[in-house]
Amino acid sequence: MENIVKTEQLYEGKAKKVYATNNDNYVIVDYKDDATAFNGEKKGTIHNKGIINNRVTNHLMKMLEQNGIPTHLVEEISDRETIVKRVSIVPLEVIVRNIAAGSLSKRLGLDEGVKLSKTVLEYCYKDDDLGDPMVNEYHIMAMNWCSKEELDLIASYSLKINELLTDYLKDLNIELIDFKLEFGKTADGTIVLADEISPDTCRFWDSVTHEKLDKDRFRRNLGGEEDAYKEIMKRLLGE
Repeated sequence: MENIVKTEQLYEGKAKKVYATNNDNYVIVDYKDDATAFNGEKKGTIHNKGIINNRVTNHLMKMLEQNGIPTHLVEEISDRETIVKRVSIVPLEVIVRNIAAGSLSKRLGLDEGVKLSKTVLEYCYKDDDLGDPMVNEYHIMAMNWCSKEELDLIASYSLKINELLTDYLKDLNIELIDFKLEFGKTADGTIVLADEISPDTCRFWDSVTHEKLDKDRFRRNLGGEEDAYKEIMKRLLGE
């Protein structure tokens, strides 16, 4: 895209910086190598994580776009930077779960790796200070975070994204255990997939060895984070 240039920094989060541009409809996302876990309590760095997450996210979002899922993606402009549509983020994290792991295993006493008989959708209110608490549809409606129609669309998109990603990754011997999605609204009110889809936000397991190829290696002090992230990029992008 021509003539889109970065201006002031609007925001810096745990994994990304967001910059305004000379066009009000677009912002530039810059992916960082910083790694955090447990709501920022654990901090570190994963070498080239920003590059991998940027490229993997854009690769998967293009695939989803081709299959009818609207996203904020506009154009990747460098290894770490991407132009995206400016959106107002719906203050919800949507957790999509196929196999028991992480907090679900702890809450319900399930062994990690147990396949769920039905895909589970969970919603969390996006607020770091509160620890992103889990909420349900009644909370969401009561707090006016989005309308019932918007939430139904978000749920529908989330389940479709799960189907598309699961099928796509299966051919690469990657099992999609669970993942986090965020959605935003463009200026005209259209709901689009935003944020990222990467080893930071997804649990990816090797479908043969069940080796973890995601941020759990950092969370759980397993080591090999850089190699795991590189392996995901190699399988998806062939590099």
